[in-house]
Amino acid sequence: MILLFGPVGAGKSVQGEILSEKLGWKWLSTGQMFRSSQDPEVKRILASGELIDDETTYGVVQEAFAHEQNASRIILDGFPRTMAQAEWLERPANGLGRNVALVLVLEVSDEEITNRLAGRGRIEDTPDKIKRRMEIYRADTNPILEYLESKDVVVERVNGEGSVNEINDRLVGVIKKYKLAN
Repeated sequence: MILLFGPVGAGKSVQGEILSEKLGWKWLSTGQMFRSSQDPEVKRILASGELIDDETTYGVVQEAFAHEQNASRIILDGFPRTMAQAEWLERPANGLGRNVALVLVLEVSDEEITNRLAGRGRIEDTPDKIKRRMEIYRADTNPILEYLESKDVVVERVNGEGSVNEINDRLVGVIKKYKLAN
């Protein structure tokens, strides 16, 4: 499994979909699952710009994995977002039977993030909510990446600025470096 990290607007979904097609792997995005949810509480939390709670997130991830035949060939976008989620992912008792082979972190400047989100038109993309989500991302991400590295998971930071194709070429290059591409 490949974990795809990056702040809101980094292009995780676009890159996850392209990588999925190129590699023949399944792309799973917790953000997409939440946005398509009909649960009023999930919609309320998304509109506030806050993160969905861990228990709700675990349920979404477990349900998604339950429908997958080959859990090792998944690109997981948007999970884990908290230390508790990172620890949960590593816990054998959760029954996912997965193995994290690589973490890809899309690195994008704040200015570029703001420019990218300006035209999306989502309810959670107001300047104040973007700023809050970036603060949450920064506060939570570094400890998660350090934790995963302590578990001998390879973490690679990739320049997430440029054209979609340029970014994708960088990501594919890293994936090939670790012999995860077909």
